[in-house]
Amino acid sequence: MTKLRNTVARGALALALTVAAQPALAQDQSAADATDNGEIIVTAQKRAENVQQVPLAVSVLSPNQLQAAGVRQFQDLTKLAPSLTIRPAEHPVNANVSLRGVGTFAFGIGVEPSVAVLVDEVPLAFQARAFTDLPDVERIEVLRGPQSTLYGKSASAGLINIITRGPTDTFKIRVNGTATTDNEVGANFSVSGPLSEQLGYVVSGSYARWEGNVTNLFNNQKVNGNDTFNARGKLRWEPSSAAKITLTGNVIRGSTTVGRPFIRFGANAALRGVAGQTPAVTLPGVTVSELNRSISNNYPASTRYNGWGTTLRGDFELGTHSLVSITSYDKFRLDDFLDQDDTSANNANGNNIQVGTFKSKLLTQEFRLLSPGDQPFRYTLGAYFASVRFDRPFSRGPAFSLADWTAYSKSQQLAAFVQADWEFMPKATLTGGARIQNEKIRYAFTSRAAPTGTWSGNASDTAATWRASLKYEFSSTVNAFATVSTGYKGQTYDLTTGFNNNRAAAGPIKPEKSRDIEVGIRSQLFDRKVTLNVTLFDTVYRNLQAQTIETLADGTANFRLTNVGKLGTKGVEIDTVIRPSDTFNLSGSFAILDAKYLDFPVAPCFPLQTAAQGCVTVPGQPTRQNLTGERAVQAPEFKFSISAEYTPALTDNLRGVVQANWQHTSSVNYVARDPEAFQGAYSIVNLGLGVRDEDRKWEVTAFVNNLFNQQYFPSLANSAGNWGNNQATQVLLPRDFMRYGGVRFSLNY
Repeated sequence: MTKLRNTVARGALALALTVAAQPALAQDQSAADATDNGEIIVTAQKRAENVQQVPLAVSVLSPNQLQAAGVRQFQDLTKLAPSLTIRPAEHPVNANVSLRGVGTFAFGIGVEPSVAVLVDEVPLAFQARAFTDLPDVERIEVLRGPQSTLYGKSASAGLINIITRGPTDTFKIRVNGTATTDNEVGANFSVSGPLSEQLGYVVSGSYARWEGNVTNLFNNQKVNGNDTFNARGKLRWEPSSAAKITLTGNVIRGSTTVGRPFIRFGANAALRGVAGQTPAVTLPGVTVSELNRSISNNYPASTRYNGWGTTLRGDFELGTHSLVSITSYDKFRLDDFLDQDDTSANNANGNNIQVGTFKSKLLTQEFRLLSPGDQPFRYTLGAYFASVRFDRPFSRGPAFSLADWTAYSKSQQLAAFVQADWEFMPKATLTGGARIQNEKIRYAFTSRAAPTGTWSGNASDTAATWRASLKYEFSSTVNAFATVSTGYKGQTYDLTTGFNNNRAAAGPIKPEKSRDIEVGIRSQLFDRKVTLNVTLFDTVYRNLQAQTIETLADGTANFRLTNVGKLGTKGVEIDTVIRPSDTFNLSGSFAILDAKYLDFPVAPCFPLQTAAQGCVTVPGQPTRQNLTGERAVQAPEFKFSISAEYTPALTDNLRGVVQANWQHTSSVNYVARDPEAFQGAYSIVNLGLGVRDEDRKWEVTAFVNNLFNQQYFPSLANSAGNWGNNQATQVLLPRDFMRYGGVRFSLNY
C-alpha cells in the first residue's frame, strides 16, 4: 500500500508540474497534418480524423518534439511515449518493442511481434528494419492496446505508424544536421515540389554515423556504434480530381558494431569454469565496474544490413465513396557476427564465434472502401493479403554451445475487415468492427549439429477479432468513450537452436489472444490552450507467446519460445499539452502500469537462482519457478516524459529557443526476479538553447543530453553459465549513457 501511495504521489507531482503531455497536439505540425484551428489529423482508424475524436489511446509525435528529446533513432521513441519500452539487443533482430508491458521476446524467425511497426501504413516484416535512423518523418502515431481488428495479428499489443513526408504543391527544401562532442554526425534532407500540374515528387535521404561509446581494448577501436544510409522517393500522379496514384521506393544500408561490457563478476568467475581463465586473464586491461565502458573481444562483433522496398498506393473517388489500394513489396537482409564468449582468451573457449543471416521477403495487398466521413452512418470495408518468407542460416562454435542449422518459415494471410460508426443520437456514436483472417504457415529446419536431422511441417488457422466502442460528446471539445476489443496473434513455430523431434512433434506454438477494456476522456479547454486526455485500460493476454531460457547440458543458456499462460496489464495514461501563448508550451505524458503474470506456474529459473529464491528442482526435468503474480518483465510501474519550449522574440525576425525535456522511469526487470537483470529508477534531463527565424526557415540549437550524467542500462544479461556458474553480468550501453553535447540545425525553404 505504501508503495502504491508513493507511486501515486510521484505521479501527482509530475502531473502538477506539467499536467503531463499529449504530444499529439503540439502545434508545430505541417499544414498537411493540422487544420486551421490546430486540429491534428491522423489515420489511426484507416481514415483521416481529428485525433481528439478517435476513441483510441493514440499519441502523435512531431519532428520538432523528436529533436527536442534527442530522438534520432527508432529505439529512442521510448523517451516520448511512456507506455512504450524498447529493449535493445546485440543486434536489431533480437531487440524488443513492448506497449503497456506487452511485447514478444523471440529470437526465432517467423515469430511476428506483438507491436507492429508500419511505414506509411505498410507493415515491416522485420522490426529490425525500423531500428535505424528515422526516415523523413511527418509524424509518428503510437496506438496503444490491441489493434488486431484493423491491422491484423502483428498488432495484438499495439502499433507504431511512421508517416513520411509527401509531395508538395510548391517547391520546398528541408535540411537537418547534427554533430556531437562524442563524434556523432548526421544529416538528412528532402526536396519536394511539382513537376507539372498533375505530377508531384519528394526525394529524401539521410546519413548518420556514430563510432560508439565502448572501447575494445583488444584492437583499441570504438564499438557500440552505427553507420546508416536511407533514401526514399515518392512520385504522385493526379490524372483527375477523383484519382491520385503514389509510387514510393526506398533503400537502406548500414552496419552496427557490438560491445557488451561486463559490470559485475563473482570472486571465483572463470571462463567456462577453466582454472586460471579469470576475468583479468581473458579480459586484459578491462576494469569491471558499474561504469565500465571497455571490452576485450578478439572477434569483430557486428551486423551489416541492406534492403529495399516499393509501394504503390491508389486513392480513388467513386461517387460518394473512396477506394484505397496499397500494394507493397519489401526485401531485407541482415548478417550478424558475434564474439559469443565476449573475451580475448587465447584458447578455444576464447574463440567461440556466432555467425548468421536473416532474410525476409514481404508482399502485401490491401483494399479499403470508405463511405463519406461526414454522415451519421459511415463505414470502412477492407480486404488484406500478405505473403512473407524468412530464411536463416546459423552457426556457432567450435568450443561450446554448438549450433549449425538452416531454416525457413513462410506464411500467407488472407483477411477481411469492417468498421462502422453510427451516430444513433445527437452527440452519441457507436462504433463496431470485426475481422476474420486465415493464415497458413509452413517451415523447414535442417540441423547439422546435435541433434542432427531435417524437419518440416505446416499448419492453418482461422480466427476472428472484434471491437465495440461508445463515444459521447459533451461539447465540441470534450468527449468520453468506452471501448472493448480483442487481439489475436497467430500460431508459429519456434525455429531456433535446439530444434528436435520433440519440438517438431509438439507442433506450432499456440495463438496468443487478448481482451482489452478502455475508458477515456478527450478534452481541450480554455480556448484549446489546454489539452487533457485520460485513458484507463485493463487488458488480459492468454497463451502469451514469450521467450524463455533453456539451460543446456554444457551449462550455457539457450532461448526458446513458448506460451506462458496468462498476463494482465492495467493502468492509467494521462496526456496533456498546455500552450498559454505562442511563445511557451509545456507538454508531457504520464503512465502508471500494473503488469503481472496471472498464470505462469512453470517458468525457467534464472542463472544461479536458488531454492530460497523460488527455483524448484524436479528429478529428470529442467528446474522451474512459479511466476504467477510476479511483475512482468520490461514493465516499469511509473514513467513520464515532460517537455517545455520557450521561444521569446529577440528581434522582429528572430526568436530565441529554450528547450527542456525530463524523462523518468521507475525500476524495471529485464528478467523476472533476477537481481542481475534489474534496473533501478532513473531520470534523464536534456537541454537546448538556440535561435530561429521567425518563420522557422532556419534554426540552430546547442544541446546537452543527459545533463546530470545519469547512468542506466536498457538491457542487462546474466552470463553466469559461461563463467563456471559464478556471477557475471553484461550490459548494453544506451546512446546517452554519459553526458554529451552537440549542435543541430535545420533549414526549411
